[in-house]
Amino acid sequence: MNIIQYLKPSIGILKPILCSRHLSNRIKLASKMNLADQNKMAKRIVWVDLEMTGLDINRDHILEIACVVTDANLNLVAKGPNLVIHQPEDILKNMNEWCIAQHGESGLTEASRKSNITLKDAENQVLEFVKSHAPEKKCPLGGNSVYMDRLFIMKYMPSLNEYLHYRVIDVSTIKELARRWHQKEFSSMPEKKFKHRSIDDILESIEELKYFKENIFKSDV
Repeated sequence: MNIIQYLKPSIGILKPILCSRHLSNRIKLASKMNLADQNKMAKRIVWVDLEMTGLDINRDHILEIACVVTDANLNLVAKGPNLVIHQPEDILKNMNEWCIAQHGESGLTEASRKSNITLKDAENQVLEFVKSHAPEKKCPLGGNSVYMDRLFIMKYMPSLNEYLHYRVIDVSTIKELARRWHQKEFSSMPEKKFKHRSIDDILESIEELKYFKENIFKSDV
């Protein structure tokens, strides 16, 4: 009997054990990779910008919402919905003077008048997008003066609010600190365009934070 014939019964016994160990190692590796992916996703930032009929949470309404997700280093992960919400004529006519002028000039008032997207439609679309790119209650909300957007989201889009982490990354706060502590860098920051349309404002906020990251927060994340 040669060595191969001698070992055949043993190989038959060992094969399922070796396969089982191999499968176990693959599962462990996949689990580690999955955990690493989850950790990366948890560091993402959900950027939201709203355009409203005013800043009074008790009487004003949402006209437009846009959403973008970036990674921890502000690289674009996905650009989400950019939606104009229908508001009735009585709400549009009762906007404050600044909103009447600004939203009239940008075309947002007329776009809202003609839109067939309801507030609930907009919330559902944005929430579906966020769920596909950010884990629940892990990723902060990002934007400029985003505390105000958060107040309107809390009131009018409670499901979206519940999904997001309670913390916010407010670029306006960083800007105000730079104005006080890093005046040279503040004076050289990109000039704002003041378009006051949701997607434009989000992309501008991301660029502003990139500027602060590169010029003030200089260490890698």
